[in-house]
Amino acid sequence: MTTSAHGYDLATKDLDPPLAIVDLDAFDANAADLVRRAAGKPIRVVSKSVRCRALLERVLARDGFAGLMCYSLAEAVWHAELGTSDDIVVAYPTADHEALRRLAANDRTRAAVTIMVDSSAHLDLVDAALGHGHPDIRVCLELDASWRPVPGVHVGTRRSPVFTPGQAVALAREIVARQGFRLTGIMGYEGQIAGLGDAAGRGPRNRVIGWMHRRSAAELARRRSAAVRAVRQVTDLEFVNGGGTGSIETTAAEEVVTEIAAGSGLLAPTLFDGYTNFHPRPAALFALPVVRRPSRTVATLFSGGYIASGPTGPSRVPSPYLPEGLRLLGFEGAGEVQTPVTGAAARTLRLGDRVWLRHAKAGELAERFLAYHLVRGSEVERTVPTYRGEGHNFG
Repeated sequence: MTTSAHGYDLATKDLDPPLAIVDLDAFDANAADLVRRAAGKPIRVVSKSVRCRALLERVLARDGFAGLMCYSLAEAVWHAELGTSDDIVVAYPTADHEALRRLAANDRTRAAVTIMVDSSAHLDLVDAALGHGHPDIRVCLELDASWRPVPGVHVGTRRSPVFTPGQAVALAREIVARQGFRLTGIMGYEGQIAGLGDAAGRGPRNRVIGWMHRRSAAELARRRSAAVRAVRQVTDLEFVNGGGTGSIETTAAEEVVTEIAAGSGLLAPTLFDGYTNFHPRPAALFALPVVRRPSRTVATLFSGGYIASGPTGPSRVPSPYLPEGLRLLGFEGAGEVQTPVTGAAARTLRLGDRVWLRHAKAGELAERFLAYHLVRGSEVERTVPTYRGEGHNFG
């Protein structure tokens, strides 16, 4: 069930736009659906897709969710120090010497946080930041989960140089042999499945993406299983992490995977409209006021150029959502200071009216607003700060 524009307008009637909300009914329904799709495997919440401590705490309190996957070591240390979670994996390698020193200096933080490595150079960097003889730092080995069907073809994100089981074992042995490090897990992010919808286009394109998903998932399952079995011969592992909102079912089906990473499915940005196997409810929205009527068929909104990261193009721009029947102008798009919209509904908009839009990527909307207003029905239940509202920008 989608709350109407009138319901959102009523809930925020005493607030001035631009403003951002999270629909709690939709958020909670999406969380429940993620747990259903994970089929009993715990979900590690991807913080970059939320970037709001209150929402992270809300979802971590639910059955089926366990631990955080942060995108920055400074962010992970902050959460550990605040007690948001005592089980945090940093999904990307760090070169932040100050954050490494904060990590090493606190026994509780060091026990809670696992950093990511994919080469011995990452170990060297930690030694350079902390000096030799530093206490044990928990590390996770990242296995590249992209698909390489033929030599020279790479489908997926450019992440770890560790691709084969042999490379994984070699790095695992190096980590185990190094003083000051403890190998605790393996991670692999299959972005070509988790982040690429198979219903985002038409006809042949969808069939090609679906075929790629199936072939890539089958190849990765074999390779990841072999890598995990081989590394377990070197040392015990506490966890094997895989997945993403778009690939939960296939990743959860892999026997060696012990937990799933997911976060975008909680807020359901527009990039996650294009999947055939799940349909999350839009939970994060932002409202812009109508400030101009340049013509009978166009209403101009204040601000709105919240362009998402990734390859530039139509999929990265915000989308008018409510009232229904609005669209951006192709020539002008969403702008830094104004965003014109047209369509049937534009004829009825007056100065001061609100248009509700959706962002293309989860989490990035929080970089534009200091707070999220948590809406249930036609009321704001609570207003909570985003990372920005708490004075933090983790990059």
